[in-house]
Amino acid sequence: MTESISIKADEMKSVFFRILVNTGYADSKAARIADIFTVNSLEGIYTHGVNRFPRFIRNTRDGFIDAHAEPSLVHVSGSLEQWNGNLGPGPLNALAATNRALEIAGTHGMGLVAMANTNHWMRGGYYGWHAAGKGMVFIGWTNTIANMPAWGAKDPRLGNNPFVIAVPWGSDAIVLDFAMSLYSYGKMESYANEGRKLPYPGGFDSGGRLTDDPAGILESWRTLPIGYWKGASLSLLLDILAAILSGGFSVNKITEKKTEYALSQVFIAIDVSKLHNLPTLRDTVQDIIDDLHGSAPAEPGTVIRYPGENVHRIKEDSLKNGIPVARNIWEEILSL
Repeated sequence: MTESISIKADEMKSVFFRILVNTGYADSKAARIADIFTVNSLEGIYTHGVNRFPRFIRNTRDGFIDAHAEPSLVHVSGSLEQWNGNLGPGPLNALAATNRALEIAGTHGMGLVAMANTNHWMRGGYYGWHAAGKGMVFIGWTNTIANMPAWGAKDPRLGNNPFVIAVPWGSDAIVLDFAMSLYSYGKMESYANEGRKLPYPGGFDSGGRLTDDPAGILESWRTLPIGYWKGASLSLLLDILAAILSGGFSVNKITEKKTEYALSQVFIAIDVSKLHNLPTLRDTVQDIIDDLHGSAPAEPGTVIRYPGENVHRIKEDSLKNGIPVARNIWEEILSL
């Protein structure tokens, strides 16, 4: 099992910043990217925070990410805009697209920004929390390289196409961030590195047997779609919409490339302050959450939570005690 160490957030951000600058990023961009990776790690999403940072640096140094690129506007039609990410850093492109969708929603009530030719956004929930912090609903998704079979198939032709919904709730938010596969590849890599089995079977091994062994699934690339055929179908439709709304590449075209880049993404913001029932929104959500919390746990002692409810506790613990990082991953980062 991999040894874990604790790294303070300020130290992590400082190390990230220094490596990013040495990789060619301007100070302002390096600071923003370092912050995003650190926040994702602070909030317990290590798979798209500290664990993913080395790959982000390698992709930049290998030329798949252009450290100097800025997104550019391609087309406008009312509250819908199409942008070209110009292969810039995915987190910055996604944040820019989210902010633009928020601006459009502030004017029209709802805004949609579709971005082609961009890169991995890391943790989609980051943009959901960001939008909810501005008092707006957020819906967004991205396509990926083919990493999940269609239902009943053996070879991967679908992406696990992460999807995010965020709803502001007073000073808090309810944020759902999930891939179309039961477990993301980053989560399975973490379990495999720690020598642990998955809590539930998450895919098929090379022999076609349903398994909870993450290493076997990583080898076969036969991950299990959420809801079986329903998740596979949702993945397909998200890919189609991302490609046609952005004018960018679909999963099958992205898969023809040497690595996962030139993705298509969609960002939708809704300004709830423009709704006629605004005065009752908080009470409506509170009533729904109270009812959810009243659920009878299947296992005594367990807590029924809404999506994102645990984030603040994880963040507070990480700020106090440091962010848990696998020693080998931190050593790899320092070597960069």
